[in-house]
Amino acid sequence: MEVASLYRRVLPTPPAVEFASPEGRRLFAEALEAGTMEGFFSLVSHFQTQSEPAFCGLASIAVVLNALAIDPGRRWKGPWRWFDESMLDCCEPLHVVRSQGITFGKVVCLARCAGASVRCFRADHATVHDLRAHLARCASSHDCHLIASYHRGHFKQTGGGHFSPIGGYHAGTDRALILDVARFKYPPHWVPLTLLWEAMNTTDKATGFLRGFMLVSRHNSAPSLLYTVSCGDESWKSMAKYCVEDAPNLLKDESPDNVTTLLSRLVGSLPANAGDLIKCVVEVRRKDEGGSCLSKEGKERLVLKEKVLQQVRDTKLFRIVQELQYPKRLRQAHTNGDGPKNVIPGTVVSEGNEQANSVDLLLSTSPSEKSLCNPNSKNEAVKYPSSTDVLTVLLLVLHPSTWFGIRDEIVKAEFQSLVSTDDLPDLLKREVLHLKRQLHYLTGCEGEEASQEPMPLSP
Repeated sequence: MEVASLYRRVLPTPPAVEFASPEGRRLFAEALEAGTMEGFFSLVSHFQTQSEPAFCGLASIAVVLNALAIDPGRRWKGPWRWFDESMLDCCEPLHVVRSQGITFGKVVCLARCAGASVRCFRADHATVHDLRAHLARCASSHDCHLIASYHRGHFKQTGGGHFSPIGGYHAGTDRALILDVARFKYPPHWVPLTLLWEAMNTTDKATGFLRGFMLVSRHNSAPSLLYTVSCGDESWKSMAKYCVEDAPNLLKDESPDNVTTLLSRLVGSLPANAGDLIKCVVEVRRKDEGGSCLSKEGKERLVLKEKVLQQVRDTKLFRIVQELQYPKRLRQAHTNGDGPKNVIPGTVVSEGNEQANSVDLLLSTSPSEKSLCNPNSKNEAVKYPSSTDVLTVLLLVLHPSTWFGIRDEIVKAEFQSLVSTDDLPDLLKREVLHLKRQLHYLTGCEGEEASQEPMPLSP
């Protein structure tokens, strides 16, 4: 049966005050004068309407990431790097979000995967006074934005759970400005902060968790250059279990008498889909219409990536891992006479779009491969990560407590010196610390979301 079409909804006023109304403009002018609209301008400069009825969480994150000027490190379209809803598929497949919406925890996960720093507060771990204090601080700065997860019913609006950025705060009347990403339905509007809190302090029946709010800001450190932790498919669950439980338990149960034996057991106990945890980011090179090559910025990024890779290979840990006998899933294969290649499970990544089907990634073990742009060029070559590089980085980013179970103190001390980040070059140290943070965040997210089903969201 055909559903009747709709052109917007009438905004229920009260309790809301439409942003463009005379009263809404007065509230804006007063809040601007008071200094609690500072974040509004960067948000409105990058504001967008959600492209699907259930994409409110994705649209909110895209708006905030772009407002914070966080570089996604991958292309959107053409030569441009830009956050779009279609790129936010790390923590939940887009087809699932399109049909069922997305949970609060997965939205937090998406923002962290994209390179942002996120502090999240469910309503049972905060108060309305906390919300007021955080919003006043965010609204007074350019480097932090608040995203609210709330139920529309408290504003007499149609629909259920919803996400939107908060664009400002009027202290005199204690109102928050909701920049509703469902602009096809309701325009931006002011709401009483206490009522917004009540709308957050609601239980989603599908998950049993309360809604809340999150503070999104830039990291002080640069994002990862070469590797990124991915929790975009089922492989993450087994890999998270390995990092948090299996590896530490293995070291407690067994007594390796030397580092090589220890490493052999760790590598041998990896899940079959270990290669999906850290996926290598390879610079894609294609000739532009004018026949030009990488931009100056692109070449500089490539040089940094290759420098990080070389620093991985210069570690003593890499040399030991390289000497190990790999299990079958990390076997070497010879293909078409092009030299040895490591076969690891993975997913296809092309220009920011990750296909759903798993494949074997053939990663060259040689230090250099195809030329940058000109096939006849002999001077410019690109280095590709191998499975040895991936395993080395994985061992470097595991939590230090992983090794506490080693009973032989000499072996423990030797191994801890191998995986210590203290003496790593600065570039590689930043890469490892970034991945440690991602692993910590995503393991925590997995623990929170494991018992949740996707939350139906209507705009």
